[in-house]
Amino acid sequence: MNKFLENAGWSLMLLLAIAISGYAFAFFAIENLGSPALKAKFALMPLASYLHILGGGIALLVGPFQLNSFLRDRYLTLHRIMGRVYLTVVLLSGLGGLYMATVSMGGLPGHFGFGSLAVLWLITGSMAFVRIKQGDVESHRKWMIRNYALTLAAVTLRIYLPIFPSLFQVDFEQAYIAISWFCWVPNLVVAEWLFLNKSPEAPIVA
Repeated sequence: MNKFLENAGWSLMLLLAIAISGYAFAFFAIENLGSPALKAKFALMPLASYLHILGGGIALLVGPFQLNSFLRDRYLTLHRIMGRVYLTVVLLSGLGGLYMATVSMGGLPGHFGFGSLAVLWLITGSMAFVRIKQGDVESHRKWMIRNYALTLAAVTLRIYLPIFPSLFQVDFEQAYIAISWFCWVPNLVVAEWLFLNKSPEAPIVA
């Protein structure tokens, strides 16, 4: 039963990653897709926007395959190559996101919310890289899970955006401030909860 739930969770994570990354790629490829105001804002900072959105889309797609122990154990060389790609795009996307956070909606609370996300994304990715270079595979996996939990903020953000204003009876900007924190803090909490409730012998992700 636990194995079934883990596989179902992984499949759902992959489907959501494909959906959001597909939208990110299409946002730049299709002229009439997305908010014109948002596109105009991104046009003012094209390099940061491309790095953050396209890099984040690639990270979303690669991450689930890196966390799958079945694929990792059988295709270790591919796992290492994809790991380098993943951490590279996290670095580039994180730097782009850090810059974009300074001009995000919601004033200082929003800037700090998204800025904290970008900083922690870069730190957890760096820790994952350092740990694997030290040969500490178990610690590396945990840091990668923390990092991908932050990558999934791109998914949870888009789930919460249409829900928060009506659910809490606030305007969009107020909701956006809350979401700048809520899109990633619970993700990290869930990751830590998984570590605490996983037996030492079991793989972190099936």
